[in-house]
Amino acid sequence: MQQIDRDIHLARAMIIDANPTSRSVMAAQLRDLGVQNVRQVSRVQDARLVLEQQPHDIVLCEMTFDGAPMSGQDLLDELRREQLLPHSTAFILVTGVASYAQVMEAAEATVDGYLVKPYSAATLAERLTEVRRRKRSLKPLYDALRAGDPVRAAAVAQQRFEARESYWNFAAQVAAELWLRADQPERALAICEAVIAERPQGWARAGIARVQLARGELAAARRQLEALVAADGSYADAHDLLGRVLVEQGEFGPALESFRSATTLTPGCLLRLQHRGTLAFYLGLKDEAVQQIERCIALGRKSKLFDMLSLVLLGLLKFDRRDVRGLAAVAEQLATMAAADAPSARLRRMGVLMGGLTALLARKTDEALAAARALAAEAMAPDFDLEAAALTVSLWVRLPEAEVDPKAFDTLLRAAALRFCVSRAATEVLAASADGRVQVAEIVRNCHTVISNLAEQALNKSLKGQAAAAVEMLLEQGGHTRNAKLIDMAAAVARRHAGLMPDAEAVQQRAQSLQDSWCAPATHLAGVRRTARMPGGVVLRS
Repeated sequence: MQQIDRDIHLARAMIIDANPTSRSVMAAQLRDLGVQNVRQVSRVQDARLVLEQQPHDIVLCEMTFDGAPMSGQDLLDELRREQLLPHSTAFILVTGVASYAQVMEAAEATVDGYLVKPYSAATLAERLTEVRRRKRSLKPLYDALRAGDPVRAAAVAQQRFEARESYWNFAAQVAAELWLRADQPERALAICEAVIAERPQGWARAGIARVQLARGELAAARRQLEALVAADGSYADAHDLLGRVLVEQGEFGPALESFRSATTLTPGCLLRLQHRGTLAFYLGLKDEAVQQIERCIALGRKSKLFDMLSLVLLGLLKFDRRDVRGLAAVAEQLATMAAADAPSARLRRMGVLMGGLTALLARKTDEALAAARALAAEAMAPDFDLEAAALTVSLWVRLPEAEVDPKAFDTLLRAAALRFCVSRAATEVLAASADGRVQVAEIVRNCHTVISNLAEQALNKSLKGQAAAAVEMLLEQGGHTRNAKLIDMAAAVARRHAGLMPDAEAVQQRAQSLQDSWCAPATHLAGVRRTARMPGGVVLRS
């Protein structure tokens, strides 16, 4: 058979199918079309690891894998969602049955298409030709992305959308995503509303919620997503995004319900399994947490999507079960993974925590106390974050009460709470780390009340025309507690009332210095990652 285009011999292809006969047939068909480099993989989990590490130009993937929690569609969705698969890759799902609804869903989700078995070599050639033509048609957009010019890429995508040129629906998703990343939510909103006016689509409705979230309108985003979930309970991204909004609101119980729905719809999605497992941990649902985290480890411990936090939480759960062998196995896995990674304070602290837990089970209380004190000594370090604080508290509350200096623990707990209780969500993370100790959780929540009262007092001063006094109070208290909420508020008030303040420039420099030291954004809350790309947005990797 003739080559489908002049560059096809340069293409790298992968076939993912559990059936060796099917793989052989597809490989032969690709080679007949001129593809010289063809790799065959039988398991979807193995394919994910390869695709994370090495880009491929063509992927032919079976839709269903008997006994496997992840389908071909799940694999594609996860790789694209987490920016691990270039959009230049032609990803085609192979299935025994494809309904009209599935094909339309594929078109809207930028899936490159379906091949319905049995199909001929000519059908495969036709499908690949169309997909590669599409990639060439969108080349200006991909070129702008590769050049690191997201604003130009957004303009290119929006122009294609407005002109209703080929693949305009995909262009609309790209444009909305890029305007959100460029901190221009109004332009993203306009695109989403225009798409909905023409034909309501789930991604556009989720896009409106993401705009609301970018504006800090959590209640509005929640209403939008609850309506979307009610209208289409099968849209996993809507459940995922709703779960993240609920986490930001500090409502971990309802958030867990959303992630349960998302994992039911996409049982092989690593991040959603981790989010569900960590939320279950913080809510004290230990059996569910163990089940979800162990499932995630079995599916993809070597994946780039796997977060070490899940392994550490599993270590805490194994300790609570007094599972000596289980804890040892987790500690060994953590040490192995840490050795393969670049040295970091995060991994070092996790290792100290695991050492403390191991010592406790071995009844080496002095070693465990030493580990707990070592972590506590870093509580005011600039790179000590909310995760580190939560894990440190988790170790301290598991120490034998008779061996703990109450004053030392109280000092640690209050210092960590005053520093990291910047929101209800962050407060609930620390409170949940108390592992059911009501008094500890109460101290954490009281510290949040202290921070909230300080912020309210400063706001009242500002409203009364005492902006300088408000900023001074915020800077003093922010510098003392290292609380990012107070420091950021000081900087905002100083900018807003710069014309009314003596030495405004010096005050702003002081605020900026504190921000640089103590206001690093949290990477996740309760194990739920906070990334630039929220669920519902298209992944942009060329």
